[in-house]
Formats: sequence, C-alpha cells, structure tokens
Amino acid sequence: MTKSPRKSIVASFGLLSAELEGEQNASAPAEQSPQPAGGNRVGAGVIGAAHRAIDDIRAERDMLKALVDAGGVSVFELDTSLIDPSPFPDRLPDDDGDDFDVFKHSMDIDGQKVPIQVRRHPNTPGRYQIVYGHRRWRAAKELGRTVRAIEVDISDLDLVVAQGIENASRQDLTWIERTLFAWRMDDAGIKPRDIYAALAIDDAELARMRSVYRAVPADLIEAIGRAPKVGRPRWVEFAKALASEADALATVRRTLAANRNSALGSDQRFQRAYQAVRTVPTSTGGGLGELTDAEGTRLGALKLSSKEVRISAEGSLGAEFVKFVGKELPALVERFSRERKR
Repeated sequence: MTKSPRKSIVASFGLLSAELEGEQNASAPAEQSPQPAGGNRVGAGVIGAAHRAIDDIRAERDMLKALVDAGGVSVFELDTSLIDPSPFPDRLPDDDGDDFDVFKHSMDIDGQKVPIQVRRHPNTPGRYQIVYGHRRWRAAKELGRTVRAIEVDISDLDLVVAQGIENASRQDLTWIERTLFAWRMDDAGIKPRDIYAALAIDDAELARMRSVYRAVPADLIEAIGRAPKVGRPRWVEFAKALASEADALATVRRTLAANRNSALGSDQRFQRAYQAVRTVPTSTGGGLGELTDAEGTRLGALKLSSKEVRISAEGSLGAEFVKFVGKELPALVERFSRERKR
C-alpha cells in the first residue's frame, strides 16, 4: 500500500477538530482536502500538530474550509453499501441512542454538510474504508441515502494516527475508549511515539493504559461498554484486582453473563463487575475493597482477613451505611447460626 506523506495527517488535524465541533452542533464546517494549498503550517510533524494551540487549529480549519468551498478538492457521492468502517474502531456502543437520533434527524432535514473521508479498501477492490466520519456514514446508511465523500491515499499507520488525533480533541470519548484505541494501535504494531502523538499522551499515561488493557481483555471491556462516569483510577484498580487473582476473570465473566439481559447501563455493568472482582477471596487471606451503592456512589472501604472485618465509612452516606450494618449484625448472626445447624 502506498503511504501518503506525513503532511496529509497534519493537514487533517484542523478539520478533524472541526468535525468534533460540527457533530456536536449538527452543522460542521467542511472538511479539508488531503492536499491543501501551499503553506508552511502543514509541513509540521505529527507531534507538533497534536499539541498545537486551539487558535492555530481553528485558523488552519478556516483555511482548509475555504479551499473546499473554492472547489479545490473533489467531493463525490458514494453508495454507503460500498463502505466499511475503519479497521481500528474508536468507539464502544452507547447505551443511549438519543444523541445519534438527533444527529440523524438534523442530517435528514438539513442534508450532509460535511463530507466523510475514505480510502480505497486495501484488500477488496471496489470497496472503501472510512478514515473519519463514521456517524455521517451510519446516518446516511439508515436514511437510505448516498454519502458525500473525499477520497485520500493513506496508509494504515496514517489512518490510525489521524483517528487518534481526532480522538484527542473529542470531549465525549471516555477514558476506556481511548485506552481500547491505544491497545488497537499497539496491537497493530504502531510505534509508541506515534501513539503518544495520536492521543496527545505521555509515556506514563500509555503505561497506565497498557496496565489496564493487558489485564482486562478487550471482549470484557466491550461487554462493559463506555462507562462514561468511570475514570482512569477505578479502571486501574479494576485491572489490578483482575491481575492479582486467578479466579477473578472467570467471576467477572459469570457476573456480566448473568446480567446480560438486564437493562443495566454501562456504568452499572462496570460497578457489578468491579464488585464481583472485589469479593473474590484473596490468596493472602485479606483484601481491601471499595464499597459503592448501585449508583456508583462511594460509601467507604471494606477490609477482610481471616480474623477481622473492617468497614471504613466515607462521607455522610458512608456513615449511614455503617449504622445500617450495625443494626443488621444481629440478624446476620442468627442467619449464620441457622446455616451452621443445617
């Protein structure tokens, strides 16, 4: 496959940022040509592009929009059935489809304002792969319309870095989605320096991401979902708990399978999985686990050992929980005695 010049990624970055703004407002400015007019801005390296100030990004976006408006690139209509998604997915399924429905309705009423960007499929003649613009492609497909597109000649490396730079600008991607995308880049043999540039992260952050996706299998992450309210610290704790016990992974899989047909959201699925792994007996006879309610609110921490159970409360809700446990202890003792007699 022919590898496009690095400047094509950098030139894409301004309009990748514009795509984010456009999809949030359902009226984005036009995307850019893969070969913009001459200028020294697009000759910068990927890392420089990833860390460029937002004012500079907007200035480049405006320049590229003007180029598209002036007819400097060729936009064509493409049958959505001839298009495949990017080989490097960057989103997990969303429990709430209302946002996409609003976006699709806007596209139905106002039309497609921004072309998607595609490349020729590397293995299947006559087909294309999306570089970016998955939501517009999906909306056009569901509306039964062709989609407006710009074709670029871009390698796997450039494609994945271009997506990553776009992801670095998005506000709606969760930490685990970015982590899963980093894993897909890592798995594809993308060099760490390109992953740093694509996601605008440093070595320490990539190390944290690796600690999670090496302990939590991709299918388990996909089963849990986006978990928008779950940040990096709890995913890291979850990964450590999974890695520390041989039976933890099987326990979590059983828990998620048991709740597969329930109406739980992804945050709640994470909470169930997290609680399941925290209740696995540790090989050392003790362990410290986080206590949270069904909504994910932290109540405190639980420490178990062969001779001690200790609950530490956090906040007023945690204090209420400790009082509740105290009141329930006599009933637990009675239940314990009944089961011992059986």
